[in-house]
Amino acid sequence: MSASAIFVLDLKGKVLICRNYKGDVDMAEIDHFMPLLMEHEEEGLLCPVMSHGNVHFMWIKHSNLYLVATTNKNSNASLVYSFLYKLVEVFTEYFKELEEESIQDNFVVVYELLDELMDFGFPQTTDSKILQEYITQEGAKLEVAKSKVPTTVTNAVSWRSEGIKYKKNEVFIDVIESINVLVNANGSVMSSDIVGSIKLKTMLSGMPELRLGLNDRVLFALTGRDKGKTVVMEDVKFHQCVRLSRFESDRTISFIPPDGESELMSYRINTHVKPLIWIESVIEKFSHSRVEIMVKAKGQFKKQSVANNVEVRVPVPSDADSPKFKTSTGHAKYVPEKNLVVWTIKSFPGGKEFLMRAHFGLPSVENDEMEGKPPITVKFEIPYFTVSGIQVRYMKIIEKSGYQALPWVRYITQSGDYQLRTNV
Repeated sequence: MSASAIFVLDLKGKVLICRNYKGDVDMAEIDHFMPLLMEHEEEGLLCPVMSHGNVHFMWIKHSNLYLVATTNKNSNASLVYSFLYKLVEVFTEYFKELEEESIQDNFVVVYELLDELMDFGFPQTTDSKILQEYITQEGAKLEVAKSKVPTTVTNAVSWRSEGIKYKKNEVFIDVIESINVLVNANGSVMSSDIVGSIKLKTMLSGMPELRLGLNDRVLFALTGRDKGKTVVMEDVKFHQCVRLSRFESDRTISFIPPDGESELMSYRINTHVKPLIWIESVIEKFSHSRVEIMVKAKGQFKKQSVANNVEVRVPVPSDADSPKFKTSTGHAKYVPEKNLVVWTIKSFPGGKEFLMRAHFGLPSVENDEMEGKPPITVKFEIPYFTVSGIQVRYMKIIEKSGYQALPWVRYITQSGDYQLRTNV
């Protein structure tokens, strides 16, 4: 079972807009949501599912709004949460920013969207591109000829409209990998994995059939080819356009793509990752006087690659003042509201080493509060490079009119949750 009703509340718990889908939960039950939330917050037991009697509240917070689903059944919680996040995505597509003001300014459109997105508590059409074909923000124009529902909604291919035409047929494929690394204070990698996604920008006419080939180890084993580097992908998640039965039988990724931008698939690769940007730090505290920081950053990736927009974030004591910096490249700045030094390097070639020194004054009266030891975090992006070695081997584009189309592939590696712990 799914949701009984959906509510959008402001920060004080006032209902801005709601939609009752099943009528089996009293709409006044939402009055108990805010007191429950406050009570859980005070006890430090904040939970994504809260109950009052036999009514369950599943909620998310976005900007200055709470989106709440109610049910009195043993509902599929992951389905309800997926729907609430999809709701945020669709409203953001329509109103650019989703906040209290955008809901109040667009009540009619929000009601129309809530009617189309869910029916009797079950998600229906949730693709914003398709919804925008018949729910517009241009006001109601009474034209009888245009009052029919787009075929896309009743189509087997509900994510793509018919009759799309482009002068130049192209598809752009982005393979984006985020590296999650946790290094302890002794320099040992405690955990690491790669989270990847394949994004498409499709500019193809008609109803093309696409087939994507990757260097997937399971596929190579099935076909008896074991040449070159292969990858083992886990937790693979596909866009609804991919034919899952085909993938399960012979690992072929076959699909009719949505028009424009979309995420085709995401995956995780559980492997030992060598940190691409290695950080060595020495943080010396001289009580009642000063703290001195020395950070060395080294690019541990191939020399022909370059990391762009590198940010090394070094934590400093909350009572530090009078910052002085010296860097071998880039520039460092103190961000007092976050108790951080942010060292920015626009371009960081592989194999290079750079140094940053920082000096801070400390007050003569020590801060009695025990401060934690936040880690150093690093942000970066390396184009034309993947850590896992994943490759797009081919992209076949088949369309009945027989046109020629160009596939373009781009690889990007970026930092995910990239942390290095310090001794101080």
